[in-house]
Parts: sequence; structure tokens; C-alpha cells
Amino acid sequence: MANSFLSLQFHVVFSTKNRERWITAQVESEIWAYLAGIIKHQGGKPLQIGGVEDHVHLLFAMPATLALSQMVKSIKGDSSRWISQTWPAMREFGWQDGYGGFTVGQSQIADSIAYIKKQREHHQRKTFEEEYKAFLDFHKIEADEKYIFG
Repeated sequence: MANSFLSLQFHVVFSTKNRERWITAQVESEIWAYLAGIIKHQGGKPLQIGGVEDHVHLLFAMPATLALSQMVKSIKGDSSRWISQTWPAMREFGWQDGYGGFTVGQSQIADSIAYIKKQREHHQRKTFEEEYKAFLDFHKIEADEKYIFG
């Protein structure tokens, strides 16, 4: 075979540092757009970005030339710097260490997009901690709880 063809979609979740409620309705659309721009700049394709005040969900297609850890490092580092420089009241903004990265097949993309779009509604019933643990359980990822949110 002369070429390599890959379908790499990920649903990535990470929170603000200490899960502080930084991402208000006034800034979220600009932050989501900036995150999408970073993904594009890295050669990826943003499919859906959303979240609530204390965390973000990103669904994107990855280029085969980049590791997920590199992509997330770029997304978090570049956006954290930009957010803290753009809004003086957010000078202390940062993302928490770590992230959850979950593979998404083509048949799951539409459901994943719908899930991310309904984050505000979803979090009226479930906390971020409950949601994140459910993702880990669903994907059969074993994690000591003291290391999940520490």
C-alpha cells in the first residue's frame, strides 16, 4: 500500500485549575473558537467544543503525525496563555494538570457532538466529577480516585 490512511477522532476532557468556575457565558464562545483554532493550527479538525464554567470537552480529528499528548499540551498551553493575557480579570487562569482522552469511532461522532452541545443541561443533573468517573468507567479505565482530581 503506497499511502497510510487513518481515522483518529478523540473526545478530550479537562478542567480548569482546581475546577474554578472561570469560563463564563461572556467568554466561552471566544474560548471555544480559540481552542478550535489551535486544533486547526496543529493539523487537526475540530468537530465540537463546549463545556461549562469549570471544564471543557473537545471532539476533534487528529493528524497522524502528532501524538495526542502533544496536541493536548499545545491546546492547554496556548489557550491558557491567551486567556490570561486577553482578559485581565482572568490573569490567574490555568487548566488543571492531566486530561481524559477517549477514542471515538465514526458511528459515535453524532452522539458525541450532541452530548457536548448539551453540557449545560447535562450538568444540572450531574457534577463534573460524576461525569468524569462515568467516562473512565465506560472506557474501562481503572484509576485510583485520589489521583483523578488531586
